[in-house]
Amino acid sequence: MLLLLGLGLSAALGQWHHSAVREAQRAELALFAQRGFDALEQQLANCALLVRSVQTIFLASEEVTADEFDRAYDNIGPQRLFPSLVALAYAERRIDAAGNERFVTTMAAPRAGNESLLGLDVGGQPSNLAAVLRSRDLDEPVMSARFQLVQLRDQPGRADGVVIRLPVFAPGPIPLDVAERRARMLGSVAVSFRVGKLIETALPEEARRHFGIHISDISDGGAEVLYDTGRPEDAAGETIRHRLTFGERTWELRLTPRPDALPVAPWTPWATFAAGALASVLLAALVWSLIGTRARALHLATRFSAQFRDSEARFRALNELLPALVALVRAEDLALVYANQAARERFAVAPEDGQASSGAMFGNREALEHLLRQAAESGRPVDSQPLQLRGADGRPFWATVSVSVIELGGQPHLLVVANDITELRELNDRLSYQASHDALTDLYNRREFERRLEEAIAAVDAGGPSAALLYVDLDQFKLINDTCGHYAGDQLLAQLALVLHHGLRPQDIIARLGGDEFGILLTDVDPEQAMAAADRVRNAVDDFVFTWEQKHFSLTTSIGIVMIDRFGTSRRELLSLADTACYMAKERGRNRVHLFSEDDLETARRRTEMEWVNRLRRALAEGRFELDYQEIEPLKPSRLRDPGPHIELLARLRDEDGQRVPPGAFIPAAERFGVMPQIDRWVVETALANFTRLHPTGEGLAQCAINLSVNTVEEERFADDVLAALERHGVPAHKLCFEITETAAAGNMHRVVRFMQRLRAVGCRFALDDFGTGMASFGYLKELPVDILKIDGSFIRNIETDAVNYSIVRAVTDIGHQVGLEVIAEWVVNERSRELLRGLGVDFVQGFAIHQPQPVVLHAKDEHVAPTP
Repeated sequence: MLLLLGLGLSAALGQWHHSAVREAQRAELALFAQRGFDALEQQLANCALLVRSVQTIFLASEEVTADEFDRAYDNIGPQRLFPSLVALAYAERRIDAAGNERFVTTMAAPRAGNESLLGLDVGGQPSNLAAVLRSRDLDEPVMSARFQLVQLRDQPGRADGVVIRLPVFAPGPIPLDVAERRARMLGSVAVSFRVGKLIETALPEEARRHFGIHISDISDGGAEVLYDTGRPEDAAGETIRHRLTFGERTWELRLTPRPDALPVAPWTPWATFAAGALASVLLAALVWSLIGTRARALHLATRFSAQFRDSEARFRALNELLPALVALVRAEDLALVYANQAARERFAVAPEDGQASSGAMFGNREALEHLLRQAAESGRPVDSQPLQLRGADGRPFWATVSVSVIELGGQPHLLVVANDITELRELNDRLSYQASHDALTDLYNRREFERRLEEAIAAVDAGGPSAALLYVDLDQFKLINDTCGHYAGDQLLAQLALVLHHGLRPQDIIARLGGDEFGILLTDVDPEQAMAAADRVRNAVDDFVFTWEQKHFSLTTSIGIVMIDRFGTSRRELLSLADTACYMAKERGRNRVHLFSEDDLETARRRTEMEWVNRLRRALAEGRFELDYQEIEPLKPSRLRDPGPHIELLARLRDEDGQRVPPGAFIPAAERFGVMPQIDRWVVETALANFTRLHPTGEGLAQCAINLSVNTVEEERFADDVLAALERHGVPAHKLCFEITETAAAGNMHRVVRFMQRLRAVGCRFALDDFGTGMASFGYLKELPVDILKIDGSFIRNIETDAVNYSIVRAVTDIGHQVGLEVIAEWVVNERSRELLRGLGVDFVQGFAIHQPQPVVLHAKDEHVAPTP
């Protein structure tokens, strides 16, 4: 009985052992399946982190060029972690003429193999477009349904591509609702993958070895197969199912065990039964089984932990490659927990220094710790806060610092991201300096001086102390220009700029107004103090001796003074009165100072009427105005709207003796005294009446540019006159381009825009002339409906030797092209400049090196066309 009982117990133990082994194997398969699910889910999370990293590049910079996009791709090196990656891309949001929203791909990396992406309208790919719009509304990564990637169309096989997208918003606070996100969206960044390869590389090897894997997309109600290794004919167990949701898509994963996944040893129960015959053997076998089971459990736990460590390592590897400075700080005590490679190298922090002070690491303890404490206490993120930091080498640099509040391990932490903007800030400072200073004398230019004058007027109007405006004009400058050349004249002006500071206070403002004319603004002075300061300036110029090529020249200057001491005086009125005072100083013998008084008004009025108004009107009546044309050369003939030459018309005047008067002599006077609208009407009427004779090619002329003054643009009737002349002479409106300076645009923005819209409605084009010299140049691009930018010649003149000018021209050209404008460069004086501009992508060039202005040959009966009254 004991033997039978022992045999029965041994048989029962053998059967139990067999079942336990099968159950352990099933548990192991379930663990393999779960690790496969987790690995695929982690890979998709890493993909989301990658597209978020690309989004960060755009959010950290106001503008990302194609070259910068390529460099960011090279720095990140995503294909090392994602062999299934096809491309990183950026699609720009555009509104076409019909008001439809379009997303056009403008950047793709790597460029090799992705050329077909550039210019691609995402609207042609419904799945891709749906991901763009959904990610915009959610501001979260959204994955598209599977579709055929355009760069893989020539490869055999079915559609195997997916795209993960994130929006790019305009700078500012994080948009909080759908309406704000839609309004501020600038574009969409995307990462495209081969979905089959993405899944295959994510799944662990043991999952692919033990299971037949079938993955399908069930997001849209159906079941689109994404990955399938085939169902085993003789499955070893029940199919394990799992649903994975990511980026608004739901995947169903089915893992069917292969026949060899649960190997069963036939001798296992017999070995157990035999072991039961001997109690010692039975006991040893039992102990061995328990130890073996524990070892397998420990092995499984070790592998499970290693999988999580590998996932964390992949995340850290990607974060280490980011060019931004990234740090993780405990919110409680601001202790540094982690810093990526860029931050460690910049601040010389060792990887093991995890308890260093965050403020000490970033080199600006007080400012940064204040920012971090503010975020920790309020719980609100800090977005792109400019802050000056200091690196390990002691040199300061500017960065935009963003702080997000996150929770890790149940404790609040601060994620700090800093982007270096030192180069951008320095370039902006240089641009601001160029916009407000004269390139030759390094004094303030006329625009900046007029702005300071407006501030002084406002201060006086508010009850502040009186000020004085000094108008300084050299008496013998033309002699030096005529005898020694313009280069000598430029050197004289540059040296004289230093002399004019003698006798002035540090707070006094001096500027070059143009030619040999200078302006000085004295604040908090009375008439006696203003006269004394002007005398000191006059004496300094009188004592100055200019030497050029062993020749010595003495100069004198005439200075007109007008006091700013009464309410309601305009800038234009003050400049006119100062000019009149300077004229009175010259009339009374030169080399003197004259303080304007009310008695000078009548004299100034008679001089104005006698010298300019009557001369210009008489010249119009006698037909002594002429037209010259200067050709504008295209650098990209393939992009021409119409074949044929492009020209600009230049108004010229002959005096009573038949000699040509330089434009600089009569244009300012015509502007100042309101005669310019009549001259502009004559130019437009003459050009349209003789359109086929403006250029030797006759009717082949592609475009004719005409300059308009600020007074002309502000006239209500001028647009009607142009439209009537176009209809009267039958000239195609698209061949006419009007050039307007920034001064004209700033005078009355609403009226200028209305004028431009009326003429653009019939096909006329508009160019913004002298672009880049004003304080608000880039602002005009948002306000004015222009078609062309003409970069001011002061940036072109020394472009081959001046790196700052070169950078400015490149920036203006890129911005012009991004908003769909053609770009023209003026004052091109040599072949080297032309080739540099071609390399920068400038569309047209103009200057003496391209074409010397030539007279327009009109028929005798057409040489004089009376202006419209």
